[in-house]
Amino acid sequence: MSKRIVTKEFRVSFPSVFKATAFEGQEPKFSVTMLFPKDADISDLKKAADEAAKEKWGDKIPKNLRMPFVDGDEKEYDGYAGMVAIKANTKTKPQVVDRSKQPILDDSEFYGGCYARASVVAFAYDTAGNKGVSFALNNVQKLRDGEPLGSRTNADSDFDDLDDDDMDL
Repeated sequence: MSKRIVTKEFRVSFPSVFKATAFEGQEPKFSVTMLFPKDADISDLKKAADEAAKEKWGDKIPKNLRMPFVDGDEKEYDGYAGMVAIKANTKTKPQVVDRSKQPILDDSEFYGGCYARASVVAFAYDTAGNKGVSFALNNVQKLRDGEPLGSRTNADSDFDDLDDDDMDL
């Protein structure tokens, strides 16, 4: 089994660390997509992925093996340009902590756009004809806030102030 890796800082995308989610017909999982700048040193993650593949298939690594590293420029998501996206997931709820290792209980404090690091383990899979390497998510530590990803606005910018005379809308 691959060793546990604590990642460098990444930008959080599509966090599902408080409640497991699933696409139709799939088992619910907790997950986070980690966005690293393309020039970031993620050699420890690449090495772990390669080791997981070698551990499973030895010298006969399958062609077209799915690897967990996605070119963000090929995605249409906010914040993905110039990034490498790596998804990590687990069936077991991860601990989510702040810089002081105190539990984060309010899910609004951990959001797409904040910055974090995670404890992950690479593993290889061969399921229903799909062969690849992925990362299992252990725990997540929020490091700092960031500009939220996505098109969500806040109510203050959506609405004008109203007084009693304006109530006949």
